Amino acid sequence: MPLINYIDAQGNKFEADVAVGENIMQGAVDNMIDGILGECGGACACATCHCYIDDAFISKVPEADAAEKDLLTAVVDPKENSRLSCQIEVTADMEGFTVHLPESQY
Repeated sequence: MPLINYIDAQGNKFEADVAVGENIMQGAVDNMIDGILGECGGACACATCHCYIDDAFISKVPEADAAEKDLLTAVVDPKENSRLSCQIEVTADMEGFTVHLPESQY
């Protein structure tokens, strides 16, 4: 299981081992990491799992699809590296993958 890093808006770092095939949102929810709500349960329907992919890891994830891009237009403070964490599947090569959590989700 790759170790995934979650950094909150205050700079606090939380780590979680997340199973390959699981998504970044579920890893946060299962490990009680604040800042990712996942109200729709990962159905790409609510954007409460908004996160920012650390620049060093952008190349590790495929581009967002049209549905995700549409939801990202509704998040507070969207950025070029904004993603919905429910749409990012953990792969074996994601050890140390890092996401930053927006202040608006606290």
